[in-house]
Parts: sequence; C-alpha cells; structure tokens
Amino acid sequence: MKYKRPRPRQKPHRINREIRAMKVRLIDEEKQQVGIIPIEEALEYAKKKELDLVEISPNADPPVCRILNYGKFLYSLRKKAHEAKKQQRKIHIKEIKFTPAIGDHDMEVKLKKIKQFLEDGDKIKVTIWLRGRQKRKPEMLGVMTKRIIEILKDFSEIESTPKNEKFNCSILIGQKKGGKDAKTKNP
Repeated sequence: MKYKRPRPRQKPHRINREIRAMKVRLIDEEKQQVGIIPIEEALEYAKKKELDLVEISPNADPPVCRILNYGKFLYSLRKKAHEAKKQQRKIHIKEIKFTPAIGDHDMEVKLKKIKQFLEDGDKIKVTIWLRGRQKRKPEMLGVMTKRIIEILKDFSEIESTPKNEKFNCSILIGQKKGGKDAKTKNP
C-alpha cells in the first residue's frame, strides 16, 4: 500500500504579510470602515489591536481587508458549514421484495414496514420477482404488480412506472404529497 502524503490545508484568505496590495480598504473589528490606507499602516493598526489583518475581498479595487481574530473567524466559518450540513436531509432508498406466492400476513408485515420507511422520509423500491416454477407463468408477475400498485396508491405516491424485466418488476415509491389525505394512518 502506498503512503499518501496529506495535502496542506489551503487558507481561504490571505492574512497579515501575505497580502500583496500596496493600498487596502480597511474595516476595523467593529465592522466600521476606516478608509483606504497603505498596507504598512493597516498592519500596524492590526498589531496595535493584537489582531490579524485578513484580506476579505481580493478582487476589489483596492482589496478589502478586515481586522479580526483569524482563529475565531475560521472557527465561525466551520461552524456555519456544519450547521448548513446538519440542515440537509439525505434520502435513502430502501428495497422491499415480494413474490406472487406471499401470504396475507407476510404482505401486511411488509406493508407496515413500507409505511414506516415512508414516515421516516425514505423512498422505497418495491421489487416483485418470480422464482423457481413461478417463472413458467410470467402472467403472475403482472397480476401481482397490479395488486401491489392498488394497495400502495392508498398511502404512497408512485414515482416511476413499473419497470418489467424478464422475471421481475420494480416500482419506486415515495411519500404522498398534499393535504389531509396524504397523512398515513398507523394500522
């Protein structure tokens, strides 16, 4: 196994002596504009306050620099990114398989599980498949598919039409959208 050297972290902004502009538009620690001043003066101003001079907008003319505690600034950026990531919802696709020879109780158990997945916000791929001697009667697949679709229409929304292959059929379903009818009732 090859050893991979970790990449050095790139700083999002230039700080202190890394700023290359001759004059900068300076904003102090209270976010008040000081004005356009030479870089040496801005560095001294930051040193006097015991803070860092950070280039916020390098493409502006002249570049905009702000006086702040760089460590706290990076921490707040990471915290904002973490909060934004926390707000995102990942959708998982669960798969439930049926065969035409399924019993009524087994069917109820699987439907209960589908309702639970839908309440959690997941999508479900329902697969109906033939096995063994059932493959000799492919019409069983169509009958079972119609039966499942009729049952699922009551509490879910069918997102894709049934995709038939040789010995199986798959349907993608999601949570029902809309008014009072969309809420699923617990059995």
